[in-house]
Amino acid sequence: FFLTMSSLTVYANEPSTRGKVVLHTSLGPLDVELWSKEAPLACRNFVQLGMEGYYDGCIFHRVIKDFMAQTGDPTGTGKGGECALSAEHKNERGEFKDETHQRIRFTHRGLLGMASSGPDTNKSQFFLTLDRCEWLDNKHTIFGKVTGNSIYNLNRFNEVEVGEHDRPTYPPRILRMEVLLEPFDDIVPRPSAVAPPPEPAAKKRRKGVKNLSLLSFGEEAANAEAQEAALPKKAIAAHDMLSDPTLSKEHAVDPEELAQKLRKKATATSFSAATSAALKASTAGTSAAEDGAAADSFEARMRQQLQRKAAAAAAAAGSSAAAAEP
Repeated sequence: FFLTMSSLTVYANEPSTRGKVVLHTSLGPLDVELWSKEAPLACRNFVQLGMEGYYDGCIFHRVIKDFMAQTGDPTGTGKGGECALSAEHKNERGEFKDETHQRIRFTHRGLLGMASSGPDTNKSQFFLTLDRCEWLDNKHTIFGKVTGNSIYNLNRFNEVEVGEHDRPTYPPRILRMEVLLEPFDDIVPRPSAVAPPPEPAAKKRRKGVKNLSLLSFGEEAANAEAQEAALPKKAIAAHDMLSDPTLSKEHAVDPEELAQKLRKKATATSFSAATSAALKASTAGTSAAEDGAAADSFEARMRQQLQRKAAAAAAAAGSSAAAAEP
């Protein structure tokens, strides 16, 4: 009970945070809140580098169980890193000064501290505490803390297999950093820092070379390919392919004469087709006229026959009437 109350007192004594980011790591996300008022230089440098993608892919090159996990060096050696602050906030070696606060101490796990090689030698490397470590107070800048349920992901660092010089055999890494709440309004990613890497030049495909010695008939195939390579690339006829002096290389038919004959033939064919079409049209007209004339003569003959019948009937009627008179 006493330990629980003591831990609550420690958290209650800490100042409020301003700014929040998420460190997406290979061991899970870490929700980080920043003390941007108490450590403005460290927070500004951290957010600036994170927005520029500087931490993306950085490994945790040093892990000490129940103590800390260190990262922030793109080279992965623990000797690299850079500062993103302006010239007035760093020295000639590109390092900025420490920032300490009486209410922020290494009293619990999940704190983010600046890794340095001595006083005022901060660049980009930082570490996460895996337990309380009061002996680091006033020696390293504390600028943030892991909060929420993501603090349980810190336990996974204690399970990492570590080799010589506290270097993990399979190092965890930062995948990317997501800024949820910017603590400063004037941070703008530097164009040179966020420029996309140039695309690699396309590799030329090497033409494969046949190894005919691996085939049972390799020697014959090689001879055939050699003969094929010696032949002209654009063959036109057998006369061009062979060197027989008895074969003539002149054309059997003059190309211009052949073309003229083909043109005359095409003209004659088109004329014949036109003539046939005209003849068919004329024949169709004549047949129609003949059919009309035949129909007219038929009707005339029918009228004549009717008239003759009518006259014969009238004559017969007249003779009958004359015979009936007394």
